[in-house]
Amino acid sequence: MLHADQEVGMPRTCVIAATAAALLIASAPLWAHHAFSAEFDANAPVTLRGPVTRVEWINPHAWIHMETKTKDGKSEVWMVEGGTPNTLLRRGLTRDTLKLGTELVVDGYQTKDHSLKRANGRDVTFTDGRKMFMGSSGTGAPRDGRDPTEKPRKPGGF
Repeated sequence: MLHADQEVGMPRTCVIAATAAALLIASAPLWAHHAFSAEFDANAPVTLRGPVTRVEWINPHAWIHMETKTKDGKSEVWMVEGGTPNTLLRRGLTRDTLKLGTELVVDGYQTKDHSLKRANGRDVTFTDGRKMFMGSSGTGAPRDGRDPTEKPRKPGGF
């Protein structure tokens, strides 16, 4: 029997350690999902043109890989981050619309590390003129009016 002045010891330590581990594991998906401003540069807009070379339908963001040409004609493969696969599917971007070789124009924002060929895509335009919003919203991306779910700015810019 323990007295009020005795330590509880090992069982209490195990409970605390197990609780801390459970909290860390449960919060891991939150760390994986980042805010726009953590990775992308709102002051570095890009327009990418070229065919789709790969599509990754993974959470929390789908990725479109596309081959572009530099001003001097060299090929580069860019990775373009979109919204969640489910969001893109609801907007009409599917495995059928994003087949390998599909020519696209993507407007977006380059990653902060400009040596990487990576961007956050805002709009995707197909050769037939269809234009779809593909960006993730609510994560600090520029409020540029392209997101159809974006609430209008209040007077004063907020």
